[in-house]
Amino acid sequence: MAHLRFKALDMVQSRKNVEFHLPEGKISDFFGELAFGSDQMRASLSSDVFKKVDKAIKRGKKIDAETAEAVAAAVKTWAMSKGVTHYTHWFQPLTGATAEKHDSFFDPSKGLEQFKGSALVQQEPDASSFPNGGIRSTFEARGYTAWDPSSPIFIIDTTLCIPTIFVAYTGEALDYKAPLLKSMDAVDKAATKVCKLFDRNVTQVTASLGWEQEYFVVDKALYAARPDLVMAGRTVFGHNPARGQQLDDHYFGTITPRVFEFMKEFEYECQRLGIPVMTRHNEVAPAQFECAPMYEEVNKGTDHNQLLKDVMDKVALKHDLKVLFHEKPFAGLNGSGKHNNWSLLTDTGVNLFQPSSSARENLQFLVYLVCTLKAVHEHADLLRASIASAGNDHRLGANEAPPAIISAFIGEQLTSVLDELEKNRDVQVDKGDNVYMKLGIDKIPEIILDNTDRNRTSPFAFTGNKFEFRAVGSDANVANPMTVLNTIVAERLNQFYAKVTGRIDKEGVDKKLAIIGELREYILQSKAIRFEGDGYSQEWADEAEKRGLSNVKDTARALDFYVSDAAKAVFKNNKIMTDIEIDARHEIMLENYIMKLQIESRVMGDLALNHILPTAIAYQNKLIKNAQGLKELGIDNTEVVETIKQISEYASSVKANTLAMIEARKKANDIEESRERAIAYCDNVKGEFFDKIRYAVDKLELFVDDEDWPLVKYREMLFIR
Repeated sequence: MAHLRFKALDMVQSRKNVEFHLPEGKISDFFGELAFGSDQMRASLSSDVFKKVDKAIKRGKKIDAETAEAVAAAVKTWAMSKGVTHYTHWFQPLTGATAEKHDSFFDPSKGLEQFKGSALVQQEPDASSFPNGGIRSTFEARGYTAWDPSSPIFIIDTTLCIPTIFVAYTGEALDYKAPLLKSMDAVDKAATKVCKLFDRNVTQVTASLGWEQEYFVVDKALYAARPDLVMAGRTVFGHNPARGQQLDDHYFGTITPRVFEFMKEFEYECQRLGIPVMTRHNEVAPAQFECAPMYEEVNKGTDHNQLLKDVMDKVALKHDLKVLFHEKPFAGLNGSGKHNNWSLLTDTGVNLFQPSSSARENLQFLVYLVCTLKAVHEHADLLRASIASAGNDHRLGANEAPPAIISAFIGEQLTSVLDELEKNRDVQVDKGDNVYMKLGIDKIPEIILDNTDRNRTSPFAFTGNKFEFRAVGSDANVANPMTVLNTIVAERLNQFYAKVTGRIDKEGVDKKLAIIGELREYILQSKAIRFEGDGYSQEWADEAEKRGLSNVKDTARALDFYVSDAAKAVFKNNKIMTDIEIDARHEIMLENYIMKLQIESRVMGDLALNHILPTAIAYQNKLIKNAQGLKELGIDNTEVVETIKQISEYASSVKANTLAMIEARKKANDIEESRERAIAYCDNVKGEFFDKIRYAVDKLELFVDDEDWPLVKYREMLFIR
């Protein structure tokens, strides 16, 4: 292994930058050229067909067979003009990755290329080997993919990729996209109903998403020389370098030439696919970076985030680099998250989370703000479950990411507005009085985003015209937390509408006062979820406990919230998932967690027993010979002997704890029930042994001669590029 390490280092230091030259002209000249978007459809479809497809995209209307044939013909012509030979239904199974099965346009029996509408609309991939949580048996292989026209078809290499949902033969969703689309429909209908209390012209509300993707970049040779990175996506061993991120000199610093060339190329490829990447910069940790796009409709944004990761992986290899999306690839350094900026937009051009100079519009703004806070308060535990994973457990509450306690930050100014609204419960409004002025609603500044500071310790922060869900992990499919957020807000808006219209119709209350009365109740009921201070502090953990907020730090237990009565009710009420689908996803998430920890423990055991211990013992034997030589020469060998003892102590700890961890893993594997097995892995394998083994191995790294150490070191991976 030491030989492999130094060979990898030699490769890195002999590399030359792979320069990437952007084509001449403007980004607008090639943006979206590999996506069959609205412009391409308008240009290649008849007016009638385009209108039908546009209605299907905007209103979720079904596309008939004749329209599908016309679209398929246009798509084939467009794709083949760009050298495409195959097509695939591109879907997002519950593995966390994307999936595809390529079929050729060429039909040998007819000697020509063809692509029928039926092939566009539906395919039948084998569903038996994808996670299904017990919905299907292994021998029950049939599953279907169905075209999602709301997300643009695109081209990767020479393959036409058609975004689709993925369902079992019996109809249950086996992917992330199907529940997401249902949640978008639910929040659209609920938010539109509430909008009509203010503006009858609103006919649709769209949930939008702007994700911020953090990632690490290392040389691919150094990556290949670290079995833990290859197998588990993170380093299970590695002593912190003398210099890490403590100088804050990497954050927003100058981008190194090699990474810059990589960034230019992956941005170019993304822009050709219609992914509106806009921002790039260095992040806090060395070798850590971030990119972010323009906001898009949630479904399209989710697809684009998954596609971005695939593009980054492929482009990185051209530059002899490897992208790491794991939430915590390096201990002691900031991990990587994915900040999901979420808002609601009407088809009349209004951002429902944007304060206005109009008092009436500010009341509408407060409705959506307060209803969202109430939804988060009621379903904070479900939101916590939606971002739970083995990788994200390393970040949450680690003073680099929001805590596992779900809270919301809205800033001092909005806090004072809500406090005033709650306090003035007995305000008397006479006929002709300006109710907005009396309640202070007319004073909310339109540029609220400039009047409140940001709170990076808050998992769910209002940032001026949107909410930023900061607790999502870097490697996560954003569809899961966005499905939950859309669903819980839809549920609350429906209940708000029912209560307000009930007050108006049954009690004869003025509409404004009915709305304000309900808002007051929500403000009071959801007050516990609002927190403006330091989410990293122990004081907040203590205060959160007093408020009755959960602080579940591990995935094994956090996933319980996914199948609680409240969670199942909100999913079923809004027709997002059935009990069978919810239970299946819970089972899949537990199994994924177990498998991740099982792989990490196996990698840890292999490295510890087969690489670290032999290296430490061999080096210890060298020192023993040196100590004997010094003694024979009459030279004091006390320090050498002391070093031998310390190496022996740490080596013994590594061996004993590794063997004990293996036994604990065997016992955990014998547990049949998934939840109990996950807890056993969490507590008895990871919790009991991971840190102990790592501590001893990292200490050995300090003692063993650098020339003998088998693993590529942190300083090499993070600083040699």
